[in-house]
Amino acid sequence: MDIQNKKIPEDIFHQMRQEVLTQWPTGKDVDLQEAVDYHKSMPQSRDFGKKLLDAKAAGRTLVQPRAGVPVIEEHIKLLQYLESEGEADLLPSTIDSYTRQNRYEEAENGISESIRLGRALLNGFPAVNHGVAGCRRVVESVNTPVQVRHGTPDARLLTEITYAGGFTSYEGGGISYNLPYCKNIPMERTIRDWQYVDRLTGLYEEMGVSINREPYGPLTGTLVPPCISHAAAIIEALLAAEQGVKNITVGYGQCGNLVQDIAAIRTLEELTDEYLHKYGYGDVQVTTVLHQWMGGFPADEAKAFGVIGSGSMIAALSKATKVIVKSPHEAVGIPTMEANAQGLRCTKQVVNMMADQNFTGSALEAEKEIIREETRAIVDKCFELGHGDIALGVCRGVEAGVLDVPFAPCRANAGVMLPCRDNEGAVRILKMGNLPFSDSLKKFHEEKIAERAKAENREPSFQMVIDDVYAIGKGRLVGRPRY
Repeated sequence: MDIQNKKIPEDIFHQMRQEVLTQWPTGKDVDLQEAVDYHKSMPQSRDFGKKLLDAKAAGRTLVQPRAGVPVIEEHIKLLQYLESEGEADLLPSTIDSYTRQNRYEEAENGISESIRLGRALLNGFPAVNHGVAGCRRVVESVNTPVQVRHGTPDARLLTEITYAGGFTSYEGGGISYNLPYCKNIPMERTIRDWQYVDRLTGLYEEMGVSINREPYGPLTGTLVPPCISHAAAIIEALLAAEQGVKNITVGYGQCGNLVQDIAAIRTLEELTDEYLHKYGYGDVQVTTVLHQWMGGFPADEAKAFGVIGSGSMIAALSKATKVIVKSPHEAVGIPTMEANAQGLRCTKQVVNMMADQNFTGSALEAEKEIIREETRAIVDKCFELGHGDIALGVCRGVEAGVLDVPFAPCRANAGVMLPCRDNEGAVRILKMGNLPFSDSLKKFHEEKIAERAKAENREPSFQMVIDDVYAIGKGRLVGRPRY
């Protein structure tokens, strides 16, 4: 499959749309001009991108949960509760797993069985099955902007229906919704399918409706070095900008070390702006999101609130535009709406307390410089591999292990780079694989891990990785052998 980072010509795009809209019967209800007119009639309070930009200008951090259930009435009830009792600034509609795999028939059965049995049998909101009218019921039921959150390799029909349904923000991308989620789908296919999503977003922009796009920052969620998630976010931002997207939120998943996490959020926005301007997309507005800890949680709810509070503090001190909130039920499964709201209120309290505080220092500046150097090495090498074309370059970069996501299930991913924590809990790289780092960067990581190994009286090994994966769930950050 030929792939290049070029805006899809409008005539070809409209031909593609005809095929996409026939994938499920609800596609017939999508009318682009009518959808644009609907967006223009919506109150500004439901404009996701505007609310983000207002928060960025004011230096505030907004809070947003994850949430989604299959039956519209119950989904509306859930969002209204999170808006009122959870004090959410932004709301989600998390999409179910069948829809993510384009298995709409099974999603339809899941809706029917959920209604029949009176309990959710899907793990999210099947927006394609509910169609444009159903999505508008959801959007109109709250005063807060609503985002589509999912994990879909081929999200084209889902995008068409949810955009027409009035959603004003959309998560995902061809890298971040492939490598962490899929096994056998080629990178070229997901990049191409997500170019469609971004071209549709660009088309709305050209017609006077700005929709926020958000690459999925955490990737596999556990021990992902900042340079890896930064590189993926920057590349997805460049791919989106080429298709006409003007409002982009880049994300990062909390790793746990205060200095590294704050440095990561601050450099993420800086580097994204740097590359967008470098390649001619200077009119794109960039905001940031911190995802609270995406790994294992303590089963004890009181301890879980400690993890939530730490992520809230990092979001506020880093000046992230928003934070995606976890609940105290993370260790046991899908949270109740009450537990979800508790996580939001906990986060809101900490964010508000930290709002007027700043975090500076030489250690922070040193960490920021390390992240800059590492991220530029990966992104620039992808451009080199693509002979200047980042769409081609990232496909080749993933194949070569230049961009290597730890613990990813996708066969396209090299899977030879291995991270672990240093003696202060920052995520470093134990096994370099094919990352295109300078000798000085490689030495930096080697020395940091050797320092930890000496403190723990053991050799650097894969056991460190295992210990770190489980550490937070056991009440620690670094997986020390004595705990």
